[in-house]
Amino acid sequence: MNIVTADLFADDLPLAGSRTPLGPQAVVLRGFALGRVAALWPALQQVIARAPLRHMVTPGGQAMSVPLTNCGLLGWTSSRAGYRYQGTDPDSGLSWPPMPGAFLALARDAAAEAGFERFEPDACLVNRYRPGARLTLHQDRNERDFGQPIVSVSLGVPAVFLWGGLRRGDRAARVPLLHGDVAVWGGADRLRYHGIAPIREAAHPLTGCERINFTFRKAG
Repeated sequence: MNIVTADLFADDLPLAGSRTPLGPQAVVLRGFALGRVAALWPALQQVIARAPLRHMVTPGGQAMSVPLTNCGLLGWTSSRAGYRYQGTDPDSGLSWPPMPGAFLALARDAAAEAGFERFEPDACLVNRYRPGARLTLHQDRNERDFGQPIVSVSLGVPAVFLWGGLRRGDRAARVPLLHGDVAVWGGADRLRYHGIAPIREAAHPLTGCERINFTFRKAG
């Protein structure tokens, strides 16, 4: 059962430092990454310089609307062969860039704050959303160990997080995600369906019209 049951509107946005419970083992840590942006942003640029963002192809042959890249020992990829994690960038054949220390520290600390101690992610998926881009409801099922949480970091323009149930047809709550927010879910909530509603036109001093999202997982 969802704890969040209604939309949160622009005149009732949550404050940095607060928590928005999503379920028994899921929470949005408001503004948790704000004090780390000065380290995260240049580290991200180094990752993208080595492994540029790109539109991967779905198993059905459609180009994904949201470009992505990865860092860490493993990277999430998509092609006509299916969804999977692999240790090399399919475009270059090289290993993915190492996960920056600032990324790893944030993922560990956010997981611990949400009740998941000793989280050691080996994969970080980076997505770039521009106006109109969206992510349909899905489960994260390509990882080997569903006992490990997901840690998702939002930077830049706001987004609406679609937080569903354990079945695709369950009604999804609409939860605003703001610059610096970190969502963490695991345990009983690990396989909840989730997505991102189409991004609206907006501007942010750091990212312009874009939303950047890092998603940390223990994939291998």
